[in-house]
Amino acid sequence: MTTPRVQKTAAEWQALLSPLAFQVARQAGTERPFTGAFWATTTPGTYHCVCCETPLFRSDAKFDAGCGWPSFFEPLAGANLVELADHSHGMRRVEVRCRTCDAHLGHVFPDGPAPTGLRYCINSVCLTLEADG
Repeated sequence: MTTPRVQKTAAEWQALLSPLAFQVARQAGTERPFTGAFWATTTPGTYHCVCCETPLFRSDAKFDAGCGWPSFFEPLAGANLVELADHSHGMRRVEVRCRTCDAHLGHVFPDGPAPTGLRYCINSVCLTLEADG
């Protein structure tokens, strides 16, 4: 299930987000590894987009990839993500964005665990966590 598109001006996003969340989610930045709120979190729940609150990942798909960012082997609902070719920084990667608001979330790599073999490497600052219960 997808939600209606959310569009705001840069000034509106800046008013809603922390400076780091704005830089990462709206300007395709990256937070430093091992510094984000969720890289080592084991709390059961649902991870949402920090910009629009679209549900993106479940904690039972989260695993410790040792990379310093929250990593998931599958999204909650694939329709809520968009994958784009990213050739920045002299690399070939696949960028992951929120389908609802176009927030940059991170990247997906083909080196994750079973059952998908994927590693969605997501910036903590781009997520909120709604704990179960």
